Amino acid sequence: MTQVSLIKAQSYELKELRTSIKNLLLPFGGISAFVKKGDRVLLKPNLLTASRPTKECTTRKEIVYCVAQMVQEVGGKPFLGDSPAFGSAKGVAKANRYLPLCEALNLPIIEFNAQKYPIDNDNFNHLRLSKEAMEADVIINLPKIKSHMQLTMTMGVKNLFGCVPGKMKAWWHMEAGKDASRFGEMLVETAKAIKPDLTIIDGIIAHEGNGPSAGEPRELGILGASSNVFALDVAIADILNVSSEIVPTLVAQKKLGLCSELKEIEFPLLKPEDLRVENWRLPSALMPIDFGLPRVLKSTFKHLYIKLIKEKIKSE
Repeated sequence: MTQVSLIKAQSYELKELRTSIKNLLLPFGGISAFVKKGDRVLLKPNLLTASRPTKECTTRKEIVYCVAQMVQEVGGKPFLGDSPAFGSAKGVAKANRYLPLCEALNLPIIEFNAQKYPIDNDNFNHLRLSKEAMEADVIINLPKIKSHMQLTMTMGVKNLFGCVPGKMKAWWHMEAGKDASRFGEMLVETAKAIKPDLTIIDGIIAHEGNGPSAGEPRELGILGASSNVFALDVAIADILNVSSEIVPTLVAQKKLGLCSELKEIEFPLLKPEDLRVENWRLPSALMPIDFGLPRVLKSTFKHLYIKLIKEKIKSE
């Protein structure tokens, strides 16, 4: 049976946080159960935006630091990667004060490049995913608990959409966004393809309301972990009293025969009822997932224009 480890955690202070994460991973045998000497380990946080660093809409840098440190101690070679909705991974990391901790550990920050990967699904015959993620020996997914104005909630599965590089995200919003169930299925297929070895979700301070960035911080005092990202999302939704029927990713994973019920999960430490959150705020209104063609074209044109200008400057 799939295990989901849940604990109470109150602080991002490094020493205390390190102890919390160590305790969180004990039921699995610690970080060494996932990382072996020489493994290239992708750490995939939620680096959403550089514009709201005080709103708790990105994974806390301290989480990344502690996990990277633990990976290094067992001989792994961690690197940090993401494809933010706006800006570069390094730019968003810098705005959220990641750089001093990354430099302290000599932790590289990389940008993702797309490559086509076939999948077995009647609705999608391939996905364009990060080559760097797919070639990593180990992937540790580090999402943030947040409400989401398009998908109700963003947790472990949605965080892996960051492994879809650059403007492919905008095209997916246009191509699959007219149908929330289809978009949710694409996200689940992406998570299946990426197949993270471990997901640790940051819920010490979460982000509720009009997320993923326009909501407000909410102290929950929760950390969760699992080798099964789908099971972890089920557990977090239950803690927050959010019905799986209104979260497209949870609907899709049930349709695809993936973990969708608490009875399929073993909780070796705390159970969801031990961490129940009252009055979690969902978005005040849901927005269309479809960005619309004009916005996609404008965004793509801007991206290509900037790229051409940079290439011209470089050649002069």
